[in-house]
Amino acid sequence: MDNLSDTLKKLKITAVDKTEDSLEGCLDCLLQALAQNNTETSEKIQASGILQLFASLLTPQSSCKAKVANIIAEVAKNEFMRIPCVDAGLISPLVQLLNSKDQEVLLQTGRALGNICYDSHSLQAQLINMGVIPTLVKLLGIHCQNAALTEMCLVAFGNLAELESSKEQFASTNIAEELVKLFKKQIEHDKREMIFEVLAPLAENDAIKLQLVEAGLVECLLEIVQQKVDSDKEDDITELKTGSDLMVLLLLGDESMQKLFEGGKGGVFQRVLSWIPSNNHQLQLAGALAIANFARNDGNCIHMVDNGIVEKLMDLLDRHVEDGNVTVQHAALSALRNLAIPVINKAKMLSAGVTEAVLKFLKSEMPPVQFKLLGTLRMLIDAQEAAEQLGKNVKLVERLVEWCEAKDHAGVMGESNRLLSALIRHSKSKDVIKTIVQSGGIKHLVTMATSEHVIMQNEALVALALIAALELGTAEKDLESAKLVQILHRLLADERSAPEIKYNSMVLICALMGSECLHKEVQDLAFLDVVSKLRSHENKSVAQQASLTEQRLTVES
Repeated sequence: MDNLSDTLKKLKITAVDKTEDSLEGCLDCLLQALAQNNTETSEKIQASGILQLFASLLTPQSSCKAKVANIIAEVAKNEFMRIPCVDAGLISPLVQLLNSKDQEVLLQTGRALGNICYDSHSLQAQLINMGVIPTLVKLLGIHCQNAALTEMCLVAFGNLAELESSKEQFASTNIAEELVKLFKKQIEHDKREMIFEVLAPLAENDAIKLQLVEAGLVECLLEIVQQKVDSDKEDDITELKTGSDLMVLLLLGDESMQKLFEGGKGGVFQRVLSWIPSNNHQLQLAGALAIANFARNDGNCIHMVDNGIVEKLMDLLDRHVEDGNVTVQHAALSALRNLAIPVINKAKMLSAGVTEAVLKFLKSEMPPVQFKLLGTLRMLIDAQEAAEQLGKNVKLVERLVEWCEAKDHAGVMGESNRLLSALIRHSKSKDVIKTIVQSGGIKHLVTMATSEHVIMQNEALVALALIAALELGTAEKDLESAKLVQILHRLLADERSAPEIKYNSMVLICALMGSECLHKEVQDLAFLDVVSKLRSHENKSVAQQASLTEQRLTVES
């Protein structure tokens, strides 16, 4: 290593004099030393102060720029050398060298920048601001025959694409076209995997999704699926998963999704449909998720339901009832929930037997499945008959009451409460109310009236008003122990309560007057003071209801 000290001293002199032969010799010695012991050599380079001289050797005119860039790439493999490289002002001249025509210079420059900025979002953001993305995309197009350069570009894209600020720049280049072109040429699994690693973060951007679809990526992905579906090789299974997942990701963009749907007649849509009855779990999952993504507007939903998609999804669910695949269950239920949103689809889906298919998963202990199951049922029960049928299903109501206490899973808890309320609101049935009272559901509806979400508060108050109007005698004990009257007093006194909350709270107060014990609570809490103040409320309906409620309270007192 003494030789190294001599080399560094000599390099200092020759770097200033620019004596080419001596300079080249010194750089070769440094590269040799780095190959033998990178860390120790890097420490000596840093201590020698030679880094500061490297910037002047990175000019386009310099004959040794490739070797200097190579040395920087090697030393920057060490984390402790990255900031010194930045402080030595090496980033700017390196970025300039990306405009070189020399492939070796480009390769070493790319490596050097990649290693200096490795794992540093702020330095990567600096590169983006310096405009490296369009430059690298251009390089990929020009040098696509050079495997090492291509790999360097892909690694750079993979790192930069993680940053949100890069997406806009990528979208303004022809990256989609270049990557798809490159992808079509690749046969090796590792190379495809590298391209996938760039495509996945890029495809999170809607503009790039559309560009990838237009560049023909979907056709490539469908081909991969077809080639790999029956293989049990590890690499093929990985590629099948990556390819089908990426396909689903492309469908998350509204424009790209609609382009591929093509009015339900598109070849891509038809191919995806054929995944659902497949025996491959990954394809079943991707197929169901793709349908859930296609089902993001009413027109698509109506077309799909009219063309038999519901039966396919129910068959799929049937295959996963006993010890089924949770992700497939979740995806199929998501698709059914989305399909049930248009009013015209609800009756068709009910008569196809969707509720029966969904109820088979009531025993699931998996919160994501529970959440989608509840959402699907809630979407379906707008019709009185369906709400009544489900509301009298004791097993369902008991499970809902149990899930209303799932404090670890806010989504499941919220959906259970909303479904309980919906069963009452849509059925308007005494039998449904009795079932819910007997299963202990009242206290949850009262708690729901204090939710932070106005829509949930409102749904609870309307359901409670129906209970009070139809089955007050059955429910009064539960309403009393859940402290409903005190909660209504609080909602009316709170200035932050929305107008519809105040209105429905007063309607409910009037309905509760038919119960002796609840009536007494109303009198004890001096509701008249709160209600009379609301007569001058800016909302006409609230002011009107306040007058009616005040009259009722005065008469009853």
